Amino acid sequence: MSEAAAAAAATGPRQAQARTVHYLRPGLTSITPYVVVRGGAQFMAFLKAAFEGTERLRMPTPDGSIMHAEVAIGNGTIELSDGSEAYPAAPCAIHLYVEDADATYARAVQAGATSVYSVTDQPWGDRQGAVKDQFGNHWYIAKPIAWTPGPEGLRSVQPFLHLREAHKMVAFLEAAFGAEALGVAKSAEGIVLHGTMRIGNATLEIDEAHGEFQPMPCHLHVYVPDTDAVYAQALRVGATSIETPQDKPYGDRAAEVKDAWGNSWFIATHLGR
Repeated sequence: MSEAAAAAAATGPRQAQARTVHYLRPGLTSITPYVVVRGGAQFMAFLKAAFEGTERLRMPTPDGSIMHAEVAIGNGTIELSDGSEAYPAAPCAIHLYVEDADATYARAVQAGATSVYSVTDQPWGDRQGAVKDQFGNHWYIAKPIAWTPGPEGLRSVQPFLHLREAHKMVAFLEAAFGAEALGVAKSAEGIVLHGTMRIGNATLEIDEAHGEFQPMPCHLHVYVPDTDAVYAQALRVGATSIETPQDKPYGDRAAEVKDAWGNSWFIATHLGR
């Protein structure tokens, strides 16, 4: 994330059911990055060593690879799995808010990450540095000083999407997920320098891809009050279907779509069982 970044639900036939249960699965927020890697166990070890992550769930396969896991970092969560033929490894960019950016950056480098830029006081008020881990993910490590978006404050883990024609993502998120733009800073030419979008009780960030910060299509797990309605609306505004809505054995009604930028959205409603 460059200094340029400094410039800165759903209704439908299942709505009655959505009102009777809390649609968020316990422990997760409305937006959670789902990181698919080669070497899930090693990635979990990195999250613990670098970011003091706490393992909440691990579901290994018979060969020892990770089918699904969750690691809590601060008040946020990383979901992850090992890559497969259907879901190859897909690194992502994450804005990580911490109490001590310098110490966290140092731990990440010690745990095997490489520096993208060192920790410094940024013009927008945060103290921030960035690293790239050995799995290809970018981490923007920041101690928040200035701005606190959203009614519940900053989440420790925020996905960051570097996009081409990022301004179109603003419209897509608003139309598909009922997102709210908390702040979108644009250049005189209309290029998105930085944007924060809220869905439910969480936020994600976007900007126009530039320099070394290029698109990294990723997977995002989004909890909504009505999976069927959001899935249908996402298709109406340009997403393509990967999986139609289904009741899952783990207690969610879930579907999957892919947006025009190549990001996959796992849309889910927790059914309370």
